[in-house]
Amino acid sequence: MKNNEAEERLLNNASIEDLIKMKIEREFMEDLKKSKQKVLPKTYTDINDVPQDKIFSKCSVFRYFNRNTKCETFVNGIQADALIGIQNNVREKMLKGQLDAFTTESAYVKFEKAVF
Repeated sequence: MKNNEAEERLLNNASIEDLIKMKIEREFMEDLKKSKQKVLPKTYTDINDVPQDKIFSKCSVFRYFNRNTKCETFVNGIQADALIGIQNNVREKMLKGQLDAFTTESAYVKFEKAVF
């Protein structure tokens, strides 16, 4: 509702209830438009930009290179956390953003991206 419309309604003896009703309807329509707009997920490629709770979650993707078979695949953060195993110092450094890759006996695992 524009100011001109409100002034015209006031001059035409429109009741306050009508003006309030118009304002509520307008706000409802604006909220409805906002709710229909899709929020695009943001992609983080630097581990320093990712919040700690998202590094080892389904939102993150790690590149997994198997040294024995020379194959490359992708794993999510939960799987990467399991691959770290009991290497708590590696886990802590990754959560702080100091490391973006680690190795195991047969694999090299590197942080690729996080999307949320």
